Amino acid sequence: MSRLASGARRVARACAGVLLSTLILPAPGRAAELVLAVTHSPSSLAIDIAQEEGYFAAEGVALRIVDCAGGPRCMRQLFDGRAQLTAVSELPVVFNSFERADYTIVATLATSTGNIKLIGRRSAGITGPQQLAGKRIGVIIGSSSHYFLDAYLLFHGIDPKQVQIVAVQPEQMVAAVRHGQIDALAGYSRHTAAVAKALGEDAVALGDPRIYTDSFNLVVDRRTLGEREQDIVRILRALQRAQRFIAEHPQRAKQVLGARARLEPAFVETVFPAFSYRLSLDQSLVSTMESEARWALREGHIAPDRRLPNYLDYVATGPLLEAVPTALAQ
Repeated sequence: MSRLASGARRVARACAGVLLSTLILPAPGRAAELVLAVTHSPSSLAIDIAQEEGYFAAEGVALRIVDCAGGPRCMRQLFDGRAQLTAVSELPVVFNSFERADYTIVATLATSTGNIKLIGRRSAGITGPQQLAGKRIGVIIGSSSHYFLDAYLLFHGIDPKQVQIVAVQPEQMVAAVRHGQIDALAGYSRHTAAVAKALGEDAVALGDPRIYTDSFNLVVDRRTLGEREQDIVRILRALQRAQRFIAEHPQRAKQVLGARARLEPAFVETVFPAFSYRLSLDQSLVSTMESEARWALREGHIAPDRRLPNYLDYVATGPLLEAVPTALAQ
């Protein structure tokens, strides 16, 4: 973790400069409300549990949670000032890092392997991975499913340039595949499950080689971190309590997941084991972001004249170390 520790010192200096520049003081005796933008999903379970069980309030922080559909949209709420925190996979962090550095990851909340899947239409001639060549594949551009799709194709010996990428949003996926606008979909399991249900016998689930581990991270506006670091620490403590709750009361946690993310109980039972709920900041997070950034440059998703960011500068370890001193040692 030495690279992360060194990066944390650089981030601390940057945050100190922000703190000195403009400090907004809350009303006496009452801290200003913070807003967290998140897509309710299996990845966000710790957030939903903390809200359901009143852990944020118990830690003394006023936090309002607002919905957003997908990581890129959640990051947009952060950048537009509608939220001070968001929770997303690491890829939206990477894509935006070529343009700006006014945000930072303070913790990974969950990881999963096998949560992103590919589903195709038999009527489009897809029976296995090899039939994806030449097909139209829907994906949320700039999301982890985008990176997964390229990795999946390369794993099966298919040049990603041999497929036509079609940008879709979560609310469009079922209609796009049902109406034949796309031949296959790469998406989170909650999306592919809805598509499979809509297609019925026309759906074919493609094999999962377990080639990618997705991380779900708490991202904070740097100005907010500089001005409200203790509130961020309190939020992390509440999330730590929530993760203990998940471990100790898994059936109740599944009920909350189903209700908050609007998922059927059978699907919750299937997907729940794919997730690890643990507050962390592992070195692998930085390594993954570096790999994704190189992929984005190589595949032309980012202008080739852009400089590769230093992702140590996008991770702040201080709040997590204060909230959960053992988090980096686990």
